[in-house]
Amino acid sequence: MERFLNRHKDRIAGSISGFDRMRFQGTLPWMMFADGMAKLLNSQGVLLKEFGGYAQGLSKQIIAHAERVSERTGRPIQYVASPKTSKEQLARKIAKDDGIREGLICVLTCVEPCQSFKVIKDKNQKRLKLVGHRRQCLHLYFYFLDCEFGLMHVRLQSWFPFTIQIGLNGREWLARQLDRHGIDYEKHDNCFTRIDDLEKAQQLMQQLDQRGWTGWLKQKAKEVQPLLSRNCMLQHRPYYWTLSQSEYATDVLFNDVELLKAAYPHLVQHAVQHFSCHDVLRFLGRRINGRFEGEIRTHQGSRIEGVRIKHWVEENSIKMYDKAGCVLRIETTINNTTRFKVRRCVTRRGRKVMDWVPLRRGVVDIRRRSELSMGANRRYLDALSVVGDSTPSHRVLDSVSGPVYVNGSRSRALRPISPEESRLFQEILSAEHLLQGIRNTDLRRALFPAGQSDPDKRAQSGRITRSLRLLAAHGLIFRVPKTHYYRITKKGHLVMNTALHFRITQATLLAA
Repeated sequence: MERFLNRHKDRIAGSISGFDRMRFQGTLPWMMFADGMAKLLNSQGVLLKEFGGYAQGLSKQIIAHAERVSERTGRPIQYVASPKTSKEQLARKIAKDDGIREGLICVLTCVEPCQSFKVIKDKNQKRLKLVGHRRQCLHLYFYFLDCEFGLMHVRLQSWFPFTIQIGLNGREWLARQLDRHGIDYEKHDNCFTRIDDLEKAQQLMQQLDQRGWTGWLKQKAKEVQPLLSRNCMLQHRPYYWTLSQSEYATDVLFNDVELLKAAYPHLVQHAVQHFSCHDVLRFLGRRINGRFEGEIRTHQGSRIEGVRIKHWVEENSIKMYDKAGCVLRIETTINNTTRFKVRRCVTRRGRKVMDWVPLRRGVVDIRRRSELSMGANRRYLDALSVVGDSTPSHRVLDSVSGPVYVNGSRSRALRPISPEESRLFQEILSAEHLLQGIRNTDLRRALFPAGQSDPDKRAQSGRITRSLRLLAAHGLIFRVPKTHYYRITKKGHLVMNTALHFRITQATLLAA
């Protein structure tokens, strides 16, 4: 990311990164499956044939509680008939019309699909059986103007298993933090077009990663779910909280609209033409190997704000678009955390060990999710840093066209557009090696055919070792300490990419 910011330092005021939209989900794990639901009914003395009436009675309690909250606060409760109606826009309109500054705005109700249960007749065993079932039920949306998070909502499913969703926006939270610290800013929708103290704002934004979410989420659930109150069914059965979807955005704030307007078409064109499937996997921190069988897609489309380009890797995505005319946003959305890894203590054969395991959806792994998302945004911006480089090609290649001396030892000049070194550059720049690095073994397998005898392998390995030392002497790569891996430097990216592009460019274009 620093490469992109340095390239455009005269055009931008800075950048800020952090969570944008966050959607938490509260579930009762023991109630999510038919066996757990059956045990609950048994503990309450409810027969399967009475399940419908029992569930309907609890649903009426939840709806009656919402009506009491509406009456006590003097806020409206309104049924939304069409799924095309934006509930957020409706809530904003009600808040504006009624002059709401804090607290409950309204309660919106609508019928939506949900995962629940039903009782069927098992003809083989000749008895009733409880099974999972996709159905529709009434959902309650409580919209608040929260003192910390601004406009947010709590969505409660009124039928078993009473799932709760809480949606909020990290940028709304930051705006209130800036107000408290006396930092002036300009905000458009959910992005900032100006912040007087970007460094302090970034420090505040990082507090969301370290926040203790469980207690706050539990309190919000109690406000809308009457079955969590004292002496009720769920009093001693707390919800398990996950971050079901997160959007982590990096905003680059340009000094004015015209500067971004001039640069953005070139960024979009480069992303469409040059970002391959391997590149998209690399952005999202995924390894490239033969076991990957998922789907990778890229889509370019027009929105009200402008042109957006979006890349999907299975359920997760990364996208780029311009906001408010002067903000370039790179945004990583994680819907399925199991595609990523986290290093933590686990039990293996009865022993506690540190290992890389799938990332959990629970709020306990929010900090790691932030690291992964930030890494994806940085890699995307780094890949865009080559766009619009005004440095003449000869000046880039001249820097490696002469011999260099390292610790008194002379290394020859590079021949950057020769067939041999171009093939070496192409393999080193391959996307599958950009995350961890490249080894002598990787280059030998790629550059030389298989089936060679051991003496040939040793000669090939020695030849590649000398090539790697030559590139390191010219500052194009460096060796990772205590490993056999080499990684590319900033100079290496620029020189090798320039040489490869120069080699494949048509002579007629050069003459023009």
